[in-house]
Amino acid sequence: MSNRLFQGVIHQMKDAVDRVIGVIDENGVIIACSELVKIGEIRQGVRDELAYTSDMIAAGGYTYRPIAGNSKAEYIVFVEGEDKTAEKTSKMLAIALSNIKNLYDEKYDKGSFIKNIILDNILPSDIYIKSKELHFNTEETRVVFLIKFFGKTDVLPFEMLQNMFPDKTRDYVISASEHDIVLVKDIKPDTDSRDIDRIATNIADTLSSEFYTKVSIGISTIVDNIKDLARAYKEAQVALEVGKVFETEKNIINYENLGIGRLIYQLPTTLCDMFLQEVFKRGSLESLDRETLMTIQCFFENNLNVSETSRKLFVHRNTLVYRLEKIRKLTGLDLREFEHAITFKVALMVKKYLGSKPSKF
Repeated sequence: MSNRLFQGVIHQMKDAVDRVIGVIDENGVIIACSELVKIGEIRQGVRDELAYTSDMIAAGGYTYRPIAGNSKAEYIVFVEGEDKTAEKTSKMLAIALSNIKNLYDEKYDKGSFIKNIILDNILPSDIYIKSKELHFNTEETRVVFLIKFFGKTDVLPFEMLQNMFPDKTRDYVISASEHDIVLVKDIKPDTDSRDIDRIATNIADTLSSEFYTKVSIGISTIVDNIKDLARAYKEAQVALEVGKVFETEKNIINYENLGIGRLIYQLPTTLCDMFLQEVFKRGSLESLDRETLMTIQCFFENNLNVSETSRKLFVHRNTLVYRLEKIRKLTGLDLREFEHAITFKVALMVKKYLGSKPSKF
């Protein structure tokens, strides 16, 4: 935010307001004032006191009020006097400067520009025009992290994420909703998925330990053009949605690793119902007990290897063969055959997907 912009507004208001007025920045320094000699003075004590209130304070012959923002007050306005007039004037000044700041950020702030891109609030044809205005590099390699918080926290951990990624010219931390924060991270072209997963793990561990709340993170594919950020954001959203169904034990889900789950998630439920009815006739799936389903899961996890599965289940090999034969008789699918196993695996995932959908009734 340009200090000159604030000073320009204060200068225009000087004659209309018969009092000293000004603005204090995040370091407690006066950056704009109707009395130029006061610019540069430090009033950190005011910032410290306002940290405990969101309204205003009157001290030392002045009334102070924070300018509203998404996080803690970045700027504070002050008006000479501690009376009702000073209170009203400070309120009007805060509103005026807040609106001016928002308009300025909308036009010149790169973070606001990125937010408009990922939320599809800007036409594709305007992206390159705006990029040139902001001197924004459109062909950097980037990845999008969607960080979702569960449960209530006193404050959204927005500032902590900004502190973790302080380079505001390359990494952009954006508040997307009450419980969602987006990180658009600049990465090296040769960065692999393991490095990206480590970044996500560091974020999740830090935020979970600091705020004692569950955190889930969806990761997009890597994009190398700014126009693809909207798609990357949607990929991160899909990663969380699909992960919520098929990867319930994980809190970090990469879009690239969704596999069949991503395909199933995009299918209409009517088609899924038809598929299940074709694969499992006459309630054959419902007839499988919990032990049998656990056996199937272990069999899949061990790549259809009978010996390894029986060892993991602590049962005799013949016992496992008997169970697999029982499944074949009930469902018509022999899990020892690759094609049958794939059909059964997909069918189980489809059933799980349908179970995650709200009932129509």
